[in-house]
Amino acid sequence: MVEDDDEMEIDLSEEADFSDVAPPRENDPNAPIKVVVDNLHIVYRVWTAPDQPLEDTASRWQRMRARRPVSTKREIHALRGVNFVARQGEAVGVIGKNGAGKSTLMRAIAGLLPPNQGVVYADGQPTMLGVSSALMQALSGLRNVELGLLALGLTPKEVKARIPDVIEFSGIGSAIHMPMSTYSSGMSARLKFAIASAVTHEILLIDEALSTGDGEFVKRSSQRIQQLRDDADTIFLVSHSMGAIRSACNRVLWLDEGQILADGHPDDIIPEYEARFGLKSKKAMRERRKKRKDANEQAMAELAAEGSDMVSATDPTVRGRD
Repeated sequence: MVEDDDEMEIDLSEEADFSDVAPPRENDPNAPIKVVVDNLHIVYRVWTAPDQPLEDTASRWQRMRARRPVSTKREIHALRGVNFVARQGEAVGVIGKNGAGKSTLMRAIAGLLPPNQGVVYADGQPTMLGVSSALMQALSGLRNVELGLLALGLTPKEVKARIPDVIEFSGIGSAIHMPMSTYSSGMSARLKFAIASAVTHEILLIDEALSTGDGEFVKRSSQRIQQLRDDADTIFLVSHSMGAIRSACNRVLWLDEGQILADGHPDDIIPEYEARFGLKSKKAMRERRKKRKDANEQAMAELAAEGSDMVSATDPTVRGRD
């Protein structure tokens, strides 16, 4: 049976042309260690309502009690014994299906989640960039740029000098003077990334911040990530865009159900990941639909031709004209 396109994962990697983006440089095995994750376990404890519905034979008293169900505590083991070492100059792509533990890992490295077991060491201050990063919605994009750059440690003079580059990189144009509350999710994500990438970070964590951008922005972001990495940063990039991972990262961590399933070079890990989950790019899906449409049109033409031949064979007036 042919799988439904809507049920497949979609990769936006081919929305951008990465052909002119320089390939990531190889890792230096002797570079200084920047991040160590040792036997990391993260457990979420949540309260949920009972899942079991009442039976039809339940008494009136049981049904009255069911109107105020007693909550139960559940434990969700988001990360299960994660171990790896990241060195200076590495750009580590973190991939995996939704719920694999990618965002939890980023928050643990940033120090936002305390481990239930294990430790995380960071030689430097990790900076977290995600789609939920705080920007003041009532202020204009320009004012958010100013405040963001000041918060990153730049002087007012440095902020004034870098604002034009941030605005140009974000690509939001005159909307920079409008309140953030009027921005789409893609515009907000582009502005957040432009602000965070305007300053060199020792450890930069990028969590899905590129997923809401268009193909051209993903391409420019990959180039910016390479520049940051060449400045001896350590970068973690969480993304569903395999093209962005290939172009920007020289290492990939594949998370699955809170564990590292694979750790290695993108050329070795990504094909296996795509094959396992049937990852389809928009371009591939368009080509598949076009082939299906062409095949249907050809079949209809053949049926029409067969129908015409049958009429010619059975109609005596047609035979007479022949």
